[in-house]
Amino acid sequence: MMELQNLIGGEMMNSESGNWLENVEPATGKIFSRIPRSGAADVEAAVQAARKAFPGWSSTPFEERAACLRRLGALIATHSEALIAAESQDNGKPVSLARAVDIPRAQKNLEFFAGAIEHFASEVHIPGGSEFIHYTHRKPIGVVGCISPWNLPLYLFTWKIAPALAAGNCVVAKPSEVTPVTAWMLSEWIAEAGFPSGAFNVIHGLGGEAGRALVEHPLVKAISFTGGTQTGAEITRTTAGMFKKLSLELGGKNPAIVFADCDLEKAVATTIRSSFANQGQICLCSSRVLIEDSLYETFRDALVNKAKRIRPGDPSDPTTKMGALVSAEHRDKVLGYIKSAVGQGATVLCGGGAAPAPNDRCKSGYFVQPTILEGLGPECNINQEEIFGPVITLQRFFSETEAIALANDSVYGLAATIWTENLSKAHRVAGLVESGIAWINCWLVRDLRTPFGGVKSSGVGREGGFEALRFFTEPQSVCVPTN
Repeated sequence: MMELQNLIGGEMMNSESGNWLENVEPATGKIFSRIPRSGAADVEAAVQAARKAFPGWSSTPFEERAACLRRLGALIATHSEALIAAESQDNGKPVSLARAVDIPRAQKNLEFFAGAIEHFASEVHIPGGSEFIHYTHRKPIGVVGCISPWNLPLYLFTWKIAPALAAGNCVVAKPSEVTPVTAWMLSEWIAEAGFPSGAFNVIHGLGGEAGRALVEHPLVKAISFTGGTQTGAEITRTTAGMFKKLSLELGGKNPAIVFADCDLEKAVATTIRSSFANQGQICLCSSRVLIEDSLYETFRDALVNKAKRIRPGDPSDPTTKMGALVSAEHRDKVLGYIKSAVGQGATVLCGGGAAPAPNDRCKSGYFVQPTILEGLGPECNINQEEIFGPVITLQRFFSETEAIALANDSVYGLAATIWTENLSKAHRVAGLVESGIAWINCWLVRDLRTPFGGVKSSGVGREGGFEALRFFTEPQSVCVPTN
């Protein structure tokens, strides 16, 4: 039984209460580790350690901060195989996905923000004929909280901590209690990477306990959170009178808009990936596929034929393309949505239930068939609420105007994909779709310099590039005479 620990002030330690949480492998349904059930006392200790470290770390030259991040990235590369195996076991995702996406991206996040802080420039304004110069001094905020989700554990953990540390802040981070292992592994290499004690702290525990204590702490000046919209709303309410900076990357109900003039083969192949990658457990997945009437049957049949070939398998098998859902609770939630949709009149084109165990090892795992549904309108809850699983719906549209209306008929606005060979139409539709991201004839193509985030109930603020460094700094306008 593996026992994880908190990192507080450079020391690995158990929770002050001595209580533990069990950690279950999704593919087998068996407990394989336990984590500290931390609370307010542990958060307090971590915040005080961060506060103590802040003067030294914030005054460390940016070149050395960047070097620490690069060394930590190199340690991820050194331990990549162990991290890949741990991410798959902890999350239920295939090792092939962890190897291709999660662990390389975690390393890249650290390296990217090491470079970004080296090129992060302040503004200077010299008015013509004035005897004064105005410049902007961007200062690190102080102690910041980073709360990351379970779907892309190390990927999104490093996406938050890297810009915070690069900008000179001291971090108290809380990974998801559902997938804590790779964050714990990373915390064991912090000193080796050269970070001073207290600059980076990791607290494990429940969101309603450790997470809430971190959000509520008066010395934590900013919160960067990725997770569910309801939790994001609760964070907003909790901090309303505290004037903390908030970056909230929340849920999505993302449309894929398929016009009749698309490249059919490419659109089908990519929509399968955008629908079912990571078992549909990516906030950017396409969960509503909107298809132009004249192409509807052709596209539907091609999509269903490909989906039927997907067989959920043992995540530890290198040939597996779809693994297990993250927990029994989440599996039951997803299956509940399918059952509800069928009760409302949806037609199940493929899937529709739990998937058979791929082998004896996984006989108690949390597997769900890739599921495609049609026949329900935009008002139904399965077309309005985030499912976060391998379930998509198909809807028909008859005009560009109707396609845009259907795409925007959601409280969410994170991402959209648009499939058409008419680039004028593509740009026009992208401009009218209410989303933070629009992919034209592609999906999940990322440039880390670009702003990342959503509109409406999909979040507040932007991550990525200089947007993240701006969030983790406070601008001070300084005016000085020229003589």
